[in-house]
Amino acid sequence: MVHTADDVDAGTPCAGVAAGTFLSGPGPVVDFGPGAVARIPGHLAAQGARRVLVVTDPGLRAAGVVDAVTGPVGAAGITVEVFDAVAGNPAVDVVERGAEHARALDLDVVLALGGGSSLDAAKGIALLAPTPGARADGSGTAPGAGLTVAAVPTTAGTGAETNGFGVLEDPATRQKVYCGDASVVPRVAVLDPELTHGLPAAATAATGVDALVHGLESLASRGRDPVSEAFAAEAVRRAWVWLPVAVRDARETQQTGEHAERGARPDETGRRARAEMLVAAHLAGQALTRSGLGLVHGLAHALSLHTGAVHGLALAAVLPEVVAWSLDADPAGWGRAAEAAGLPAASALPDALARVLDAVGTRISVADLGAGPDRHEALARTALADPVTRNAPRHPVSVAEVLALLERC
Repeated sequence: MVHTADDVDAGTPCAGVAAGTFLSGPGPVVDFGPGAVARIPGHLAAQGARRVLVVTDPGLRAAGVVDAVTGPVGAAGITVEVFDAVAGNPAVDVVERGAEHARALDLDVVLALGGGSSLDAAKGIALLAPTPGARADGSGTAPGAGLTVAAVPTTAGTGAETNGFGVLEDPATRQKVYCGDASVVPRVAVLDPELTHGLPAAATAATGVDALVHGLESLASRGRDPVSEAFAAEAVRRAWVWLPVAVRDARETQQTGEHAERGARPDETGRRARAEMLVAAHLAGQALTRSGLGLVHGLAHALSLHTGAVHGLALAAVLPEVVAWSLDADPAGWGRAAEAAGLPAASALPDALARVLDAVGTRISVADLGAGPDRHEALARTALADPVTRNAPRHPVSVAEVLALLERC
Protein backbone atom coordinates (compact mmCIF):
# COMPACT_ATOMS: atom_id res chain seq x y z
CA MET A 1 0.00 0.00 0.00
CA VAL A 2 1.25 3.50 -0.84
CA HIS A 3 1.47 5.65 2.27
CA THR A 4 -0.17 9.08 2.29
CA ALA A 5 -0.47 11.81 4.90
CA ASP A 6 -4.17 10.92 5.19
CA ASP A 7 -3.17 7.61 6.77
CA VAL A 8 -1.93 9.46 9.86
CA ASP A 9 -3.90 11.53 12.35
CA ALA A 10 -2.54 15.10 12.24
CA GLY A 11 -4.06 15.76 15.68
CA THR A 12 -1.83 17.95 17.79
CA PRO A 13 1.20 19.86 16.44
CA CYS A 14 3.63 16.94 16.81
CA ALA A 15 1.19 14.02 17.07
CA GLY A 16 3.03 10.79 16.40
CA VAL A 17 6.48 12.39 16.52
CA ALA A 18 8.24 11.50 19.76
CA ALA A 19 9.78 14.63 21.30
CA GLY A 20 12.56 14.57 23.88
CA THR A 21 16.31 14.37 24.44
CA PHE A 22 18.15 11.24 23.37
CA LEU A 23 21.53 9.91 22.29
CA SER A 24 21.51 8.64 18.71
CA GLY A 25 24.65 6.53 18.61
CA PRO A 26 28.05 8.07 17.80
CA GLY A 27 26.77 11.56 17.18
CA PRO A 28 25.21 14.52 18.93
CA VAL A 29 22.80 14.52 21.80
CA VAL A 30 19.55 15.51 20.10
CA ASP A 31 17.04 17.91 21.62
CA PHE A 32 13.96 17.73 19.42
CA GLY A 33 10.60 19.41 19.69
CA PRO A 34 8.72 22.70 19.33
CA GLY A 35 10.37 25.30 21.51
CA ALA A 36 13.66 23.40 21.82
CA VAL A 37 15.51 26.55 20.76
CA ALA A 38 14.82 28.02 24.21
CA ARG A 39 17.10 25.38 25.71
CA ILE A 40 20.17 26.40 23.68
CA PRO A 41 21.71 28.46 26.52
CA GLY A 42 21.57 25.45 28.83
CA HIS A 43 23.17 23.20 26.25
CA LEU A 44 25.98 25.68 25.65
CA ALA A 45 26.56 26.10 29.38
CA ALA A 46 26.81 22.31 29.72
CA GLN A 47 29.63 22.42 27.15
CA GLY A 48 31.48 25.02 29.22
CA ALA A 49 30.90 27.77 26.67
CA ARG A 50 32.20 31.24 27.56
CA ARG A 51 32.64 32.86 24.15
CA VAL A 52 30.55 31.56 21.25
CA LEU A 53 30.84 32.16 17.51
CA VAL A 54 27.49 31.88 15.72
CA VAL A 55 28.04 30.81 12.10
CA THR A 56 25.07 31.64 9.92
CA ASP A 57 23.92 33.39 6.73
CA PRO A 58 22.88 37.00 6.15
CA GLY A 59 19.29 36.02 5.35
CA LEU A 60 18.69 34.53 8.77
CA ARG A 61 20.24 37.56 10.41
CA ALA A 62 18.02 39.92 8.41
CA ALA A 63 14.95 37.83 9.26
CA GLY A 64 15.60 38.17 13.00
CA VAL A 65 16.23 34.47 13.57
CA VAL A 66 19.83 35.06 14.69
CA ASP A 67 18.77 37.65 17.26
CA ALA A 68 16.02 35.37 18.55
CA VAL A 69 18.57 32.64 19.19
CA THR A 70 21.48 34.73 20.42
CA GLY A 71 19.51 37.03 22.71
CA PRO A 72 18.83 34.36 25.35
CA VAL A 73 22.41 33.08 24.99
CA GLY A 74 23.80 36.51 25.78
CA ALA A 75 21.34 36.92 28.63
CA ALA A 76 22.76 33.72 30.13
CA GLY A 77 26.15 35.42 30.45
CA ILE A 78 27.77 33.87 27.37
CA THR A 79 29.60 36.23 25.01
CA VAL A 80 28.26 35.95 21.45
CA GLU A 81 29.98 36.88 18.19
CA VAL A 82 28.28 36.40 14.80
CA PHE A 83 29.90 35.39 11.50
CA ASP A 84 27.20 35.68 8.82
CA ALA A 85 29.20 35.47 5.59
CA VAL A 86 28.05 31.97 4.62
CA ALA A 87 26.34 31.55 1.26
CA GLY A 88 24.91 28.49 -0.48
CA ASN A 89 27.55 25.95 -1.47
CA PRO A 90 30.14 27.55 0.88
CA ALA A 91 33.65 28.08 -0.41
CA VAL A 92 36.95 27.25 1.29
CA ASP A 93 37.96 30.90 1.60
CA VAL A 94 34.85 31.74 3.62
CA VAL A 95 35.66 28.95 6.06
CA GLU A 96 39.24 30.14 6.40
CA ARG A 97 38.09 33.71 7.09
CA GLY A 98 35.67 32.45 9.71
CA ALA A 99 38.43 30.43 11.36
CA GLU A 100 40.67 33.50 11.50
CA HIS A 101 37.82 35.45 13.08
CA ALA A 102 37.24 32.80 15.73
CA ARG A 103 40.99 32.53 16.44
CA ALA A 104 41.44 36.28 16.83
CA LEU A 105 38.59 36.54 19.33
CA ASP A 106 39.67 33.49 21.37
CA LEU A 107 36.28 31.80 21.01
CA ASP A 108 35.69 28.37 22.49
CA VAL A 109 32.41 27.08 20.98
CA VAL A 110 30.95 27.33 17.48
CA LEU A 111 27.16 27.46 17.22
CA ALA A 112 26.06 26.48 13.70
CA LEU A 113 22.72 28.10 12.87
CA GLY A 114 21.05 27.68 9.49
CA GLY A 115 20.79 25.25 6.62
CA GLY A 116 23.38 22.75 5.50
CA SER A 117 25.71 25.41 4.14
CA SER A 118 26.01 27.14 7.51
CA LEU A 119 26.41 23.85 9.36
CA ASP A 120 29.10 22.62 6.96
CA ALA A 121 30.97 25.93 7.13
CA ALA A 122 30.73 25.96 10.92
CA LYS A 123 32.35 22.55 11.22
CA GLY A 124 35.20 23.65 8.97
CA ILE A 125 35.67 26.86 10.96
CA ALA A 126 35.68 24.93 14.24
CA LEU A 127 38.32 22.53 12.91
CA LEU A 128 40.70 25.17 11.52
CA ALA A 129 40.36 27.83 14.23
CA PRO A 130 42.75 26.35 16.85
CA THR A 131 45.52 25.73 14.29
CA PRO A 132 47.18 28.73 12.60
CA GLY A 133 48.16 27.82 9.06
CA ALA A 134 45.50 25.13 8.64
CA ARG A 135 43.70 25.27 5.29
CA ALA A 136 40.25 24.05 4.35
CA ASP A 137 41.60 22.16 1.35
CA GLY A 138 44.11 20.28 3.51
CA SER A 139 47.15 21.94 1.98
CA GLY A 140 48.38 23.78 5.07
CA THR A 141 49.31 22.82 8.60
CA ALA A 142 47.56 19.65 9.76
CA PRO A 143 44.83 20.72 12.16
CA GLY A 144 44.57 19.33 15.65
CA ALA A 145 41.33 18.88 17.57
CA GLY A 146 38.71 21.47 16.71
CA LEU A 147 36.50 23.69 18.82
CA THR A 148 33.31 22.34 20.34
CA VAL A 149 30.34 22.56 17.96
CA ALA A 150 26.61 22.82 18.64
CA ALA A 151 24.20 22.72 15.69
CA VAL A 152 20.78 24.27 15.15
CA PRO A 153 19.41 23.42 11.68
CA THR A 154 16.73 25.73 10.28
CA THR A 155 15.91 23.60 7.24
CA ALA A 156 14.92 19.95 6.93
CA GLY A 157 17.44 18.74 4.42
CA THR A 158 21.10 17.93 4.89
CA GLY A 159 21.17 16.32 8.33
CA ALA A 160 24.60 17.98 8.63
CA GLU A 161 24.20 18.10 12.40
CA THR A 162 24.90 14.36 12.56
CA ASN A 163 28.54 14.29 11.52
CA GLY A 164 31.90 16.05 11.67
CA PHE A 165 32.57 16.88 8.02
CA GLY A 166 31.55 19.74 5.79
CA VAL A 167 31.21 19.72 2.02
CA LEU A 168 32.85 22.87 0.64
CA GLU A 169 33.64 24.25 -2.80
CA ASP A 170 37.11 25.11 -4.06
CA PRO A 171 36.41 27.59 -6.88
CA ALA A 172 40.04 27.48 -8.03
CA THR A 173 39.96 23.76 -8.81
CA ARG A 174 36.21 23.34 -9.30
CA GLN A 175 36.20 20.45 -6.88
CA LYS A 176 34.30 19.59 -3.74
CA VAL A 177 36.42 19.55 -0.60
CA TYR A 178 35.52 17.40 2.39
CA CYS A 179 36.71 19.25 5.48
CA GLY A 180 36.20 17.69 8.88
CA ASP A 181 37.24 15.54 11.80
CA ALA A 182 35.64 13.54 14.59
CA SER A 183 36.46 16.36 17.00
CA VAL A 184 33.92 18.67 15.33
CA VAL A 185 30.97 16.30 15.35
CA PRO A 186 28.36 18.50 17.04
CA ARG A 187 28.05 17.70 20.76
CA VAL A 188 24.40 18.71 20.69
CA ALA A 189 21.86 19.20 17.91
CA VAL A 190 18.79 21.30 18.64
CA LEU A 191 15.99 20.35 16.26
CA ASP A 192 13.15 22.83 16.67
CA PRO A 193 10.56 22.49 13.88
CA GLU A 194 9.29 25.98 14.62
CA LEU A 195 12.49 27.34 13.07
CA THR A 196 11.39 25.83 9.74
CA HIS A 197 7.90 27.40 9.78
CA GLY A 198 7.56 29.95 7.03
CA LEU A 199 10.37 28.53 4.90
CA PRO A 200 9.23 29.22 1.30
CA ALA A 201 7.91 26.38 -0.83
CA ALA A 202 10.91 26.32 -3.18
CA ALA A 203 13.39 26.03 -0.31
CA THR A 204 11.20 23.49 1.48
CA ALA A 205 11.14 21.36 -1.66
CA ALA A 206 14.85 21.63 -2.46
CA THR A 207 16.00 20.82 1.07
CA GLY A 208 13.43 18.05 1.44
CA VAL A 209 14.59 16.41 -1.79
CA ASP A 210 18.08 16.35 -0.28
CA ALA A 211 16.80 14.49 2.78
CA LEU A 212 14.88 12.00 0.61
CA VAL A 213 17.91 11.33 -1.61
CA HIS A 214 20.14 10.83 1.44
CA GLY A 215 17.83 8.05 2.58
CA LEU A 216 17.49 6.48 -0.87
CA GLU A 217 21.19 6.48 -1.72
CA SER A 218 22.13 5.23 1.73
CA LEU A 219 19.88 2.19 1.26
CA ALA A 220 21.70 1.28 -1.96
CA SER A 221 25.18 2.36 -0.91
CA ARG A 222 28.09 -0.08 -0.99
CA GLY A 223 28.95 1.11 2.51
CA ARG A 224 25.60 0.40 4.13
CA ASP A 225 25.12 -1.68 7.25
CA PRO A 226 22.04 -2.77 9.24
CA VAL A 227 22.12 0.39 11.35
CA SER A 228 22.36 2.73 8.37
CA GLU A 229 19.57 0.77 6.68
CA ALA A 230 17.30 1.25 9.68
CA PHE A 231 17.91 4.99 9.79
CA ALA A 232 17.60 5.35 6.01
CA ALA A 233 14.41 3.33 5.65
CA GLU A 234 12.65 5.36 8.32
CA ALA A 235 13.89 8.59 6.75
CA VAL A 236 12.50 7.57 3.35
CA ARG A 237 9.20 6.46 4.89
CA ARG A 238 8.67 9.82 6.58
CA ALA A 239 9.93 12.00 3.72
CA TRP A 240 7.87 10.14 1.10
CA VAL A 241 4.68 10.95 3.01
CA TRP A 242 5.42 14.35 4.46
CA LEU A 243 7.58 16.22 1.93
CA PRO A 244 4.65 16.86 -0.45
CA VAL A 245 2.53 17.95 2.53
CA ALA A 246 5.18 20.38 3.77
CA VAL A 247 5.57 21.89 0.29
CA ARG A 248 1.81 22.15 -0.19
CA ASP A 249 1.47 23.92 3.17
CA ALA A 250 4.27 26.32 2.23
CA ARG A 251 2.55 27.12 -1.06
CA GLU A 252 -0.77 27.75 0.64
CA THR A 253 0.75 30.06 3.23
CA GLN A 254 2.55 32.03 0.54
CA GLN A 255 -0.64 32.36 -1.50
CA THR A 256 -2.82 33.51 1.39
CA GLY A 257 -0.15 35.66 3.01
CA GLU A 258 -1.51 34.70 6.43
CA HIS A 259 1.88 33.64 7.76
CA ALA A 260 4.34 34.40 5.01
CA GLU A 261 7.03 35.63 7.40
CA ARG A 262 9.59 33.11 8.57
CA GLY A 263 8.67 31.78 12.00
CA ALA A 264 4.89 32.09 11.54
CA ARG A 265 2.79 29.08 12.44
CA PRO A 266 1.16 26.88 9.77
CA ASP A 267 -1.93 24.81 10.49
CA GLU A 268 -1.80 21.54 12.43
CA THR A 269 -1.06 19.36 9.41
CA GLY A 270 1.60 21.80 8.27
CA ARG A 271 3.23 21.75 11.71
CA ARG A 272 3.19 17.96 11.67
CA ALA A 273 4.77 17.92 8.23
CA ARG A 274 7.55 20.29 9.28
CA ALA A 275 8.31 18.19 12.36
CA GLU A 276 8.30 14.94 10.40
CA MET A 277 10.66 16.35 7.77
CA LEU A 278 13.10 17.64 10.39
CA VAL A 279 13.24 14.15 11.89
CA ALA A 280 13.53 12.55 8.42
CA ALA A 281 16.47 14.79 7.56
CA HIS A 282 18.23 13.92 10.81
CA LEU A 283 17.68 10.18 10.38
CA ALA A 284 18.93 10.36 6.80
CA GLY A 285 22.00 12.21 8.06
CA GLN A 286 22.65 9.45 10.57
CA ALA A 287 22.35 6.94 7.74
CA LEU A 288 24.69 8.64 5.28
CA THR A 289 27.29 9.23 8.00
CA ARG A 290 27.60 5.46 8.27
CA SER A 291 27.01 4.38 4.67
CA GLY A 292 28.11 7.14 2.31
CA LEU A 293 26.03 8.15 -0.71
CA GLY A 294 26.46 7.62 -4.46
CA LEU A 295 26.31 8.87 -8.02
CA VAL A 296 23.22 11.06 -7.58
CA HIS A 297 25.27 13.16 -5.19
CA GLY A 298 28.40 12.91 -7.32
CA LEU A 299 26.58 14.39 -10.31
CA ALA A 300 24.74 16.95 -8.18
CA HIS A 301 28.01 18.16 -6.69
CA ALA A 302 29.37 18.57 -10.21
CA LEU A 303 26.28 20.51 -11.30
CA SER A 304 26.57 22.89 -8.35
CA LEU A 305 30.26 23.44 -9.00
CA HIS A 306 29.86 24.16 -12.71
CA THR A 307 26.54 26.01 -12.74
CA GLY A 308 25.98 27.28 -9.19
CA ALA A 309 22.77 25.24 -8.96
CA VAL A 310 21.00 24.83 -5.63
CA HIS A 311 22.01 21.42 -4.28
CA GLY A 312 18.49 20.02 -3.98
CA LEU A 313 17.62 21.03 -7.54
CA ALA A 314 20.85 19.50 -8.81
CA LEU A 315 19.87 16.24 -7.13
CA ALA A 316 16.38 16.38 -8.61
CA ALA A 317 17.75 16.90 -12.12
CA VAL A 318 19.44 13.48 -12.15
CA LEU A 319 17.60 11.41 -9.52
CA PRO A 320 15.08 9.26 -11.46
CA GLU A 321 17.52 8.62 -14.30
CA VAL A 322 20.43 7.57 -12.07
CA VAL A 323 18.19 5.28 -10.03
CA ALA A 324 16.82 3.65 -13.20
CA TRP A 325 20.37 3.25 -14.55
CA SER A 326 21.56 1.48 -11.38
CA LEU A 327 18.54 -0.68 -10.44
CA ASP A 328 19.99 -3.94 -11.73
CA ALA A 329 23.25 -3.41 -9.85
CA ASP A 330 21.57 -3.68 -6.44
CA PRO A 331 18.03 -5.10 -6.52
CA ALA A 332 18.09 -5.68 -2.76
CA GLY A 333 19.11 -2.15 -1.84
CA TRP A 334 16.67 -0.46 -4.20
CA GLY A 335 14.06 -2.99 -3.13
CA ARG A 336 14.40 -1.78 0.46
CA ALA A 337 14.04 1.77 -0.77
CA ALA A 338 10.87 0.87 -2.67
CA GLU A 339 9.47 -0.89 0.38
CA ALA A 340 10.13 2.17 2.56
CA ALA A 341 8.26 4.28 0.00
CA GLY A 342 5.30 1.89 -0.04
CA LEU A 343 5.95 0.78 -3.62
CA PRO A 344 5.41 -2.78 -4.90
CA ALA A 345 8.90 -3.24 -6.41
CA ALA A 346 12.19 -1.50 -7.09
CA SER A 347 11.23 -1.16 -10.74
CA ALA A 348 8.51 1.30 -9.69
CA LEU A 349 10.99 3.70 -8.12
CA PRO A 350 12.09 5.84 -11.11
CA ASP A 351 8.56 6.74 -12.24
CA ALA A 352 7.39 7.23 -8.65
CA LEU A 353 10.34 9.53 -7.95
CA ALA A 354 9.52 11.57 -11.04
CA ARG A 355 5.95 11.99 -9.74
CA VAL A 356 7.17 13.12 -6.31
CA LEU A 357 9.54 15.64 -7.87
CA ASP A 358 6.74 16.92 -10.08
CA ALA A 359 4.44 17.27 -7.06
CA VAL A 360 6.94 19.41 -5.17
CA GLY A 361 7.94 21.48 -8.21
CA THR A 362 11.46 20.17 -8.73
CA ARG A 363 11.12 17.98 -11.85
CA ILE A 364 13.80 19.64 -13.97
CA SER A 365 16.61 18.70 -16.34
CA VAL A 366 20.33 19.43 -16.23
CA ALA A 367 19.74 21.81 -19.16
CA ASP A 368 17.27 23.76 -17.00
CA LEU A 369 20.18 24.33 -14.61
CA GLY A 370 22.38 25.71 -17.38
CA ALA A 371 24.29 22.52 -18.15
CA GLY A 372 23.92 22.01 -21.87
CA PRO A 373 25.78 19.33 -23.85
CA ASP A 374 28.89 21.51 -24.04
CA ARG A 375 29.28 21.17 -20.27
CA HIS A 376 28.60 17.45 -19.97
CA GLU A 377 32.19 16.28 -20.25
CA ALA A 378 33.31 18.60 -17.44
CA LEU A 379 30.40 17.40 -15.33
CA ALA A 380 31.28 13.77 -15.99
CA ARG A 381 34.93 14.20 -15.07
CA THR A 382 34.08 16.08 -11.88
CA ALA A 383 31.54 13.47 -10.82
CA LEU A 384 33.94 10.59 -11.44
CA ALA A 385 36.60 12.31 -9.30
CA ASP A 386 34.22 12.93 -6.39
CA PRO A 387 34.81 10.43 -3.54
CA VAL A 388 31.06 10.24 -2.88
CA THR A 389 30.59 8.44 -6.22
CA ARG A 390 32.63 5.44 -5.06
CA ASN A 391 29.75 4.13 -2.93
CA ALA A 392 27.31 3.96 -5.85
CA PRO A 393 25.90 0.46 -6.45
CA ARG A 394 26.78 0.83 -10.13
CA HIS A 395 29.99 2.76 -10.61
CA PRO A 396 30.58 4.34 -14.02
CA VAL A 397 33.74 2.97 -15.63
CA SER A 398 34.38 5.83 -18.04
CA VAL A 399 33.58 9.41 -18.93
CA ALA A 400 31.66 8.11 -21.95
CA GLU A 401 29.35 6.12 -19.68
CA VAL A 402 28.53 9.20 -17.62
CA LEU A 403 27.99 11.24 -20.80
CA ALA A 404 25.44 8.69 -22.00
CA LEU A 405 23.67 8.92 -18.65
CA LEU A 406 23.63 12.73 -18.68
CA GLU A 407 21.91 12.68 -22.07
CA ARG A 408 18.90 11.15 -20.29
CA CYS A 409 18.81 13.74 -17.50
